[in-house]
Amino acid sequence: MILVIDTNCLLVSIPRLSKTRWLFDALKAGTFQIGITNEIIEEYDEVIGNFYSPTLAANTIELLLNLNNTIWVTPFYKWGLIKDQDDNKFVDCAISCQAEYIVTHDRHFNILEEIPFPKIRILTMNKLHSLLATR
Repeated sequence: MILVIDTNCLLVSIPRLSKTRWLFDALKAGTFQIGITNEIIEEYDEVIGNFYSPTLAANTIELLLNLNNTIWVTPFYKWGLIKDQDDNKFVDCAISCQAEYIVTHDRHFNILEEIPFPKIRILTMNKLHSLLATR
């Protein structure tokens, strides 16, 4: 299964004592593949660095760079499907790597449910957790 993970979902899954740590652990264990782009890595680095620390951000980025289940893509087309232009990088990545889902809690992505093509499905972390538990 290929996923694109919104920054806030990754952010909350990093602390060892987080209730959502299962996402980060599943990523490290190779339970799923993660699609990323340079733009997404830059956002992860900035947000994690500002919220936790630059060191933790650098370690997280290094981990992503070295995981065998990381799929690097370079979108050659900007679909512009979401009004919040900053979130479109996740949509473009999902289309480029043929992701099954974008994992997010951001309501801006809900518009994707109304767009018939290209079809991009979204999941909350809770729904993803349930889905992974059944596999």
